[in-house]
Formats: sequence, structure tokens, C-alpha cells
Amino acid sequence: MAQREEIIEMRAKLAMDAIRASVGTPEAEYGVDGFISHHLEQLEPEWWMEHLGTSKPTPNQVLGLLTLRYPHPDDDPDVLDFTLPDDVTQYVVAVKFDEQGRVEAIDMES
Repeated sequence: MAQREEIIEMRAKLAMDAIRASVGTPEAEYGVDGFISHHLEQLEPEWWMEHLGTSKPTPNQVLGLLTLRYPHPDDDPDVLDFTLPDDVTQYVVAVKFDEQGRVEAIDMES
């Protein structure tokens, strides 16, 4: 179990690095950029104020709120889902890993 947790921790760091690096790229339109723009439009300014101290956060501030939602103990560590806190959304930024443990894809999913 400890080895699995170490793999997840390592992959979560790789995933967040890849998420940050993808912002503004053509591939991010339906991935992390889509996730950010959707939530900036849909969430109330009060929610952002409560969590970030501003009613109009930057994309980097939104990324700073992402938390690992999955995996649960029985789930596959080859896909990690990140979302916003407080169950405010059904959407996740799903980061998929290949067999060598490299980031293969970043998508917005529900």
C-alpha cells in the first residue's frame, strides 16, 4: 500500500506540473483551459472571494485550488482527477498516464 501511495504522490506532482505547462496551448482548449474558463463563468464571485480573496481570479489562482479527487484505494493510478474544493462542480481535469508513467493526456471530464 505504501508503494502505491508513493506512486500516486509522484504522479500527482507530475500531473500538476503538466497541467500548469499546458495552460494556453492548443491542446488545453478542451482540457485545463476549458475547465478554468467554464468555472470562471459559472461560479459566483462570492465563491471565488471565499476561496481566493478575489471575485475575479487568474487562471493560476484557479489552478492553485485544484485538489486530487481520485484515485480511491481501488481505482487505477493511471488516471488522476483534479477538481475544485467543496464539491462545487461535477467536472474534473483528468490526467492520464501511459505505461511508462508519463503524462499522456489532460482532459476536462464530468
